[in-house]
Amino acid sequence: MKALVWHGKEDIRCDTVTDPEIQDARDAIIKVTSCAICGSDLHLFHNYIPGMLPGDIMGHETMGEVVEVGSGVDGKLKKGDRIVVPFTIICGECDQCKRGNFSVCETTNRKSHLAEKAFGHSGAGLFGYTHLTGGYPGGQAEYLRVPFADATHIKVPAGIPDEQLLFLSDIFPTGWQAAVQCDIEPTDTVAIWGCGPVGQMAIRSAILLGANQVIAIDCLPERLSMAEAGGATTINFEKESVLERLEELTDGRGPEKCIDCVGMESHVMASLPDTLLDRAKQMVMVESDRPHVLREMIYVCRPGGIISVAGVYSGFSDMLPMGAFMNKGLTMRTGQTHVNRWTDDLLHRIEEGQIDPSFVITHTVPLSQGPEMYQVFRDKRDSCVKVVLKP
Repeated sequence: MKALVWHGKEDIRCDTVTDPEIQDARDAIIKVTSCAICGSDLHLFHNYIPGMLPGDIMGHETMGEVVEVGSGVDGKLKKGDRIVVPFTIICGECDQCKRGNFSVCETTNRKSHLAEKAFGHSGAGLFGYTHLTGGYPGGQAEYLRVPFADATHIKVPAGIPDEQLLFLSDIFPTGWQAAVQCDIEPTDTVAIWGCGPVGQMAIRSAILLGANQVIAIDCLPERLSMAEAGGATTINFEKESVLERLEELTDGRGPEKCIDCVGMESHVMASLPDTLLDRAKQMVMVESDRPHVLREMIYVCRPGGIISVAGVYSGFSDMLPMGAFMNKGLTMRTGQTHVNRWTDDLLHRIEEGQIDPSFVITHTVPLSQGPEMYQVFRDKRDSCVKVVLKP
């Protein structure tokens, strides 16, 4: 089969690889009908997150048709079923899964010893996302083996296009969880840093959850336009002061809730000296992340407010203003997304027409064009916001 394969930093190729096979009784094989490139994939493209090896298959936003099931799937899936595959691999049986904390499933990371060394404890196995999370082949391919398939799936109905359902795999529940973690109240202003795909989902989620005002922060016109179309007030941080505009828009109080949809690769600007210092530290490998957004959120958030972190961080972040964080009585909530906790509700909202997640798609291309589209997505060329690949 064809698949997008990691060969090193900024080197993704469309290779012919061995077709997946059933390896365990709880496995299923799907024929991929749609997959996508995620902003998190760019962290691997840039080799900012350790644990990728040449030959690893990329991708964790995938859906398709079941073509084979193992004997232990126990009737929960059958050949011909149409499923979305969550990026988090879950067993459904461990203590964390029973609590609904699916992204920290205690069972599915088959290389948990690596994650334990890096993070203290292991989270769940993830598709196509380094050997720290199990080294599982990803879904940017013609076929995908789904381990623990009796639990790791979202069965979806016929008649709804892939484009409306695909993002149940990651970015829609990720944006939703980011907003839910804020405990949004009807009087709240919610400020969201980053208007990429997850940021766009967070904007619409915050509005669906009843926020009084949503403010979206970015610098790319196409992203800001998309955010405005979703109901947000926008700030272009290249043209105006984020601090001053947030003061104006909140009558000097600051936003009650702040969401980080940027993560470890904050934009580097000469007018923001901390971003230059972070980039220099990254280059000499004394810091892994560029946490400008985290610093800014802590500074501007209203005392007693909540900071929700959906953006991915990989390791160590310097110069976080813990004094401000503690003295302002802020709460921070983070985590990879507990996809299956949210999907019944979100699928219902799609079916009811409350939201059509396909609005974020700007490019749909064959899988064979994936390597080129990684570069287009990275460079934000051709007004690229979200890429869907068709095997």
